[in-house]
Amino acid sequence: MWKWLWKEPEAPPPVVLVPPLFDFPPLAARTRMLESSYDVLFGKLALRCLFNDYFQQARHFTTRIMLKPIDDPHVDLIATVSGPLDRKPEENIIGNALFRWQSDVNDPHTFVDLYVSTLNPILQMRSSAYYPKYGFGAFGVFPLLLKKRESSQDYGLMGLRYGSGNLSFGVTLMPFAIKDELPKCAWLVSRMGRVTAGVQYEPQHKNAKLSNLMNWSCALGYGGGSGSPLSPSFNFNLELVKSSQFIASFYQHMVVQRRVKNPLEENAVVGITNYIDFGFELQTSVDDAIAANNISDSNFQIGASWQANKNFLLKAKVGPRSSSMAFAFKSWWKPSFTFSISATRDRADGKMQYGFGIQSESLREASYQRADPNFVMLTPNKEHLAEGIVWETGKRPMLQSDIDAGHFDGLPRELRPFDRIL
Repeated sequence: MWKWLWKEPEAPPPVVLVPPLFDFPPLAARTRMLESSYDVLFGKLALRCLFNDYFQQARHFTTRIMLKPIDDPHVDLIATVSGPLDRKPEENIIGNALFRWQSDVNDPHTFVDLYVSTLNPILQMRSSAYYPKYGFGAFGVFPLLLKKRESSQDYGLMGLRYGSGNLSFGVTLMPFAIKDELPKCAWLVSRMGRVTAGVQYEPQHKNAKLSNLMNWSCALGYGGGSGSPLSPSFNFNLELVKSSQFIASFYQHMVVQRRVKNPLEENAVVGITNYIDFGFELQTSVDDAIAANNISDSNFQIGASWQANKNFLLKAKVGPRSSSMAFAFKSWWKPSFTFSISATRDRADGKMQYGFGIQSESLREASYQRADPNFVMLTPNKEHLAEGIVWETGKRPMLQSDIDAGHFDGLPRELRPFDRIL
């Protein structure tokens, strides 16, 4: 009789772990408002992170500390010390620090920072202001202390820009330059559906005429994806740089699941989400003068990365001159700690050389999120089962239907699209 009256509590539906990204946003993205949109679109920023991050220079080490005060999250400090492992008398240990104030904790577009270094520039100030409501912004880079000022650019740069979801244009000026050096560059980029096209004007010192094709670069890209790390994305790009160099690149971000049995997690956890990135870049010269000077007129590299969970990242890249592998381990203590080691094999002499990196960070706190198992692998949706469940984290799991529909408001900041401007 009691069995009829007593009802066993219903077990919660299974969930999949969704780890935080190793770096969000990447350091290169924090200052992208100081650059031409042409220089960071067409997969350039993603490829830069794929081919450079955690690949330490051979026989060198890098130590970085990233701190944010508890009582003022608008400011942070990044200090870096790097140098050779077996230092020779002519080699130096390089140290620099960057103090940054950011208007919005979650929006890196409006900020002021001060940069100090043992190398030029010794002291530099950078600033950016962007108003999303109107789409207009302004930025500036001003070297305050230099050992020697040799060009007009050493006296500072200023720029104006406009950015929306489908259009970006702007100009960078050197306010203390002579007349023939204005502007430094101007760009126009537009997106229609999955197609992105852009041009950039960078005048040469000898001939700054608009009719000179050596002053112009153009690019065409095709891609898809919401920009959220939880959504697969890809882009393919073609670029002609100053009528002298042709660049073709491809970048793909994949979100996959694998089944896992973790004794440290509850029984409802049936899998984990992995992030896999792949990139290819080919550069070749279309200028006969380069070949005549016996300079290598082509280069290519292929790279891939695999984030297995919130703690482990594996990367590799291959090129005609060398091949490299990098392994990074991240502990999410407070502050977090990251150790990385990279191995580079030079094809000329066949030697294997190593580099090391250590990083301590208190800029963010991140943990595993939960997602419905249909998040990637399965087609049916169990949203009706998950809506009434109260989880230990106080939130229901993420659902693929929300991701596909563009509903990112309930997700952690780093799992949403980076921004909605081009």
